[in-house]
Amino acid sequence: MNTDTAQPLDQVACNRCDRALVRAFEFLGKRWSGVVLGSLISGPAGYRELSRAIDGISDSVLSDRLSALTAAGLVSRTVDEGPPLSVAYALTERGRALIPALQALGRWAEEHLPEPPAG
Repeated sequence: MNTDTAQPLDQVACNRCDRALVRAFEFLGKRWSGVVLGSLISGPAGYRELSRAIDGISDSVLSDRLSALTAAGLVSRTVDEGPPLSVAYALTERGRALIPALQALGRWAEEHLPEPPAG
């Protein structure tokens, strides 16, 4: 029972929400996935741009996350045959739909999570 309103919880709605959150965090909870998405908020970027912008991410992890985000339809990968050959990554409509949630999580973290110790 919900003690705030003294009304029974809608168990079906809770279960549906719980399953949706599990799916979201299984995907976005992988280290760097949300950061990669957040790095694309300002527009398309090449692989090297992303690598430089995301401090601490390895090339192999960045490649894995971009592949997973592309496969999920959140990021598009565009190849320009050049010369020189270039690849750009950008948020899809589905990826852009996450921007408000990512921004809200960032604000929440700033307000409620302590900064990790330096060093």
